[in-house]
Amino acid sequence: MKQISAIGFDLFNTLIIAQGDALNDAVGRLVHSLHESEFEFESGPFRKIHREEAVGFIHRANKEGLETHNSIWISAALKRFGYVVPPHDTRISAAVDAYFSAFFDHCSLIPGTRGMLRVLSERYRLGLLSNFTHAPAALGLADHLGLRPFFDVVVISGELGFRKPHPMMFERLVEGLKVSKDHMIYVGDDPETDIIGAVGAGIQPVWMTYVRDHHLAAVPGYLSNAGQLPGDDVPRISTWEDLFLFLDQWD
Repeated sequence: MKQISAIGFDLFNTLIIAQGDALNDAVGRLVHSLHESEFEFESGPFRKIHREEAVGFIHRANKEGLETHNSIWISAALKRFGYVVPPHDTRISAAVDAYFSAFFDHCSLIPGTRGMLRVLSERYRLGLLSNFTHAPAALGLADHLGLRPFFDVVVISGELGFRKPHPMMFERLVEGLKVSKDHMIYVGDDPETDIIGAVGAGIQPVWMTYVRDHHLAAVPGYLSNAGQLPGDDVPRISTWEDLFLFLDQWD
């Protein structure tokens, strides 16, 4: 590899982790919002149906490379309870906002992340590339946790309309960083979307395994990182000290 001049990062489970019962709280807030909008259903059955719809839509989105959105899942779930409500309905929009409000209460940075980004931003161009269905929430979390100032470009699937591992996501990152693919790396936790996606786009991946190694829940999202794990040819890090050691090889 030639000298590195830019680094791309995934967001969730790479820079940010969700503490405690984040996903359960988020769905609870979603259900409460819909109840306040006078949709009548039992919470337990709705949670089950909503999860089924979410998994189905995310599975198709990953396969096709086209992003889905939480409002579509909610609309489909409500339909199964007899409510025909379009995804753009304001009551669904309110439920989406309620859902993501939970993550502002439950999310924190992986230890040392802000300091790591501060150091690297003085040596490299940095980019954020995230699969996140609702872009305002991803951008809000990045602001809330003080990350945005460190990035020269931010690419969110919910804004672009594509989803990793689709190469368009990585192409937009490269365009924003204004570097050759040979001069950058991409750091992410998900073997399918991050590692395979980066390789397919011609970018050197680095597998971040902090969440896996500490046995933390990988959220948000409903699909696990099942399947074949990266081979020994993919550099693996579990701490930011590991990343610095890896980068020192190329200075």
